[in-house]
Amino acid sequence: MTIDVNCDVGEGIQNEHLIMPFISSCNIACGGHFGDKNTILKTIELAIEYNVAIGAHPSFVDKKNFGRQFLDLSEAVLKQSIEEQLDLFLSCLAIFNQKMHHIKPHGALYNLIAKDRCEAQKFIRIIKKYVKDCFLFVPYNSEIAKVALENNIKIKYEAFADRNYNTDLSLVSRNYENALILSSVEIVRHVLKILKTNRVQTVSGLEKEIKADTLCVHGDTENIIEIISCLKTELKKKGIEIGA
Repeated sequence: MTIDVNCDVGEGIQNEHLIMPFISSCNIACGGHFGDKNTILKTIELAIEYNVAIGAHPSFVDKKNFGRQFLDLSEAVLKQSIEEQLDLFLSCLAIFNQKMHHIKPHGALYNLIAKDRCEAQKFIRIIKKYVKDCFLFVPYNSEIAKVALENNIKIKYEAFADRNYNTDLSLVSRNYENALILSSVEIVRHVLKILKTNRVQTVSGLEKEIKADTLCVHGDTENIIEIISCLKTELKKKGIEIGA
């Protein structure tokens, strides 16, 4: 069995050189919540060095709140901001003669289109021209997943290795202490349950169906290197390789 492990990078932590050896795909901030041409180029270069699949990580343009706060934008305004981010990203990829492997929305935008069908449709209209030859990372059974499939867009279902889930499969808000899973042992247990049973234990204690083609870890987690090193080692023991 092979599973993709992705990580949000290019977000100012400057630990990408430590993360890349343990992951198979990356989501590079492209100027919305963080980043500029220089950070994008540096991160792409590292991804190429470590043979990591390269994806764009667009978000609400809100560096103050790191893209983690909802913004009520018109479709025209959102369209302009997403296109600016993706066009910048593609121009950087072109310098290295690389193609975009996937798009993964970030933060509040990701959570919004997961649950709101109208917002999901808006987002698909905006990015449709960009995803002809790449994947869109989406949560299982989300509105964005359904709308993407209706529009014949290739998707990969994403589950979170280092986040707890509510009963409706939304992520526990970062406003709560139990939002993040920080124990490597707990993360391995959490991931293996998802991969082996297609189920996840929610914070309420109930188990819910889930599917994962790719697992996300967050590059800004304090002990991220310990987490991904342990995850790679323990998955390998179970016969599960990491690969895009």
